[in-house]
Amino acid sequence: MTNTASLRPPSWKCYLNLCKSNVVIEMIFTAVVGMLLAVPALPPVDTMIYANIGIALAAASAAAINHFVDRDIDKKLNPHRPIPMGYLTPRQVMVFAIVLGVIAMVVLMVKVNALTAWLTLLSLFGYAVVYTKYLKRMTPQNIVIGGAFGATPPLLGWCAITGEIHPYALLLVLIIFVWTPPHFWPLAIARQDKYQKIYEDFRIPMLPVTNGVDHTLLQILLYSVLLLIVTLLPYLTGMSGLIYLATVIPLGLGFIYYALLMMRNKDKATAMTTFWYSIVYITLLFAALLIDHYFRFTL
Repeated sequence: MTNTASLRPPSWKCYLNLCKSNVVIEMIFTAVVGMLLAVPALPPVDTMIYANIGIALAAASAAAINHFVDRDIDKKLNPHRPIPMGYLTPRQVMVFAIVLGVIAMVVLMVKVNALTAWLTLLSLFGYAVVYTKYLKRMTPQNIVIGGAFGATPPLLGWCAITGEIHPYALLLVLIIFVWTPPHFWPLAIARQDKYQKIYEDFRIPMLPVTNGVDHTLLQILLYSVLLLIVTLLPYLTGMSGLIYLATVIPLGLGFIYYALLMMRNKDKATAMTTFWYSIVYITLLFAALLIDHYFRFTL
């Protein structure tokens, strides 16, 4: 007979699993972009390090709270997670989340600045409590509303370096905010069966389930067009130059192409292709912003 205790992973792995490290890495990437774009030259390295540590810990805290709040859902849909597996108790998870959150705020307040600390706390509370506990369960537009909290890392990075909320930083937030729905909804279409079960069992609405695939496809197309328009703003406002513009236009047209392809094919394979394209899209867009930024300021 297999000894189940011997299959239990080390405690540190269980706690690490709570942090959703892939999401944290994505947030740190966009925060670093905000830091680098905030000043003409390279930002102070020590400030960047402390800011990234604080933002990463806050994001990990929010992820752990998400595990706590969704523990009943995870029993059916994600039984491999630490709480359903019995590796960690809900109390242990919340203590871990609180400790991470407190350390994050102390690091940001002492080593970065108060504005970044308060904005990070607001983002943490907004995602972990307002969105995860309430908004996610109230409307099929949950991913749009939740995107507002998930789009803040560039602003946090910018504030960490400059100590102010700049319109260009808000423009970066707007780009991620508009990008989030056409990024996530293709995945929701590809995994519609899973989200159908979530809706039936827990009444958590997702647009393809509550409004149908055709409606969702139209929304993806409209957001893709809006995204192309929004991503022109950095050039139109003087934040970026021709390198960025020459990159973002074909990228935006590519997004619209995949949205139209989804409307024609209406299959899960095309939906997943669009989802992966959206990840490449946002990565190349931010890379273009950085290349353009340093090209202009080093001439």
